[in-house]
Amino acid sequence: MQGSEWFKLWFSSPYYEILYHERNKEEAAGFVNKLSDYLKMKEGSFVLDAACGSGRHSIALAEKGFNVTGIDICAVAVTEAKQYENDHLHFYLHDMRLPFYINYFDYAFNFFTSFGYFRTLREHNDAMRTIAQSIKPNGLFTIDYLNVHCVEASLVPSETKTINNTVFEIKRWHDEHHFYKRIHIKDEVKNVNEIFTEQVEKFSLGDFTDMLSYQGLQVDHVFGDYALNSYDIKHSPRMIITATKINA
Repeated sequence: MQGSEWFKLWFSSPYYEILYHERNKEEAAGFVNKLSDYLKMKEGSFVLDAACGSGRHSIALAEKGFNVTGIDICAVAVTEAKQYENDHLHFYLHDMRLPFYINYFDYAFNFFTSFGYFRTLREHNDAMRTIAQSIKPNGLFTIDYLNVHCVEASLVPSETKTINNTVFEIKRWHDEHHFYKRIHIKDEVKNVNEIFTEQVEKFSLGDFTDMLSYQGLQVDHVFGDYALNSYDIKHSPRMIITATKINA
């Protein structure tokens, strides 16, 4: 069941939404409100939500008066998101490693560690290029990623969660380059016994600075959590980077 593109299978599973049910629209709206205020986003701005999932951040952005386009590789998630479409909110099934719009958006976002899943650095650079090319000169890109150093220090090796009669046995570990999470799902009611393994690249702030710079994006600021407190390399749970497109 697992392959190099584990995310296509796992993100299509109904158990993904069950396990991560706490990632709700209210949480997304709170972060979007704070971030859009900080960025001083103007009503009517054109916004890309790259790897939008089922659209919770896209919906929050559209509700603030922006013209939002969400793209994702998971057909199940895009189908779910499409029920919320309107004149200012659209969703497309699209692989962000492939070109999308060019010089079109005022802002681009990649929320909640929706990056670092690909097998090679070239694929990650392709995704970064797609996002960089999609925004206008002087446009802004924000990527919300885990803080490698904090996660390494606080990793919980194992836990078991029971949600709606489904048991999730979770094991976590890491090596030099990746974090792993093995999720064993047991649903006796539906006779389901499945295993998925998440794999996320250990990208540091330096790695992102290099990737962004290569695509003509200059880092402006780095925050360490969803309250937009300053980034602390050891203690911040998140690494939220804002960058400006400086090339033509």
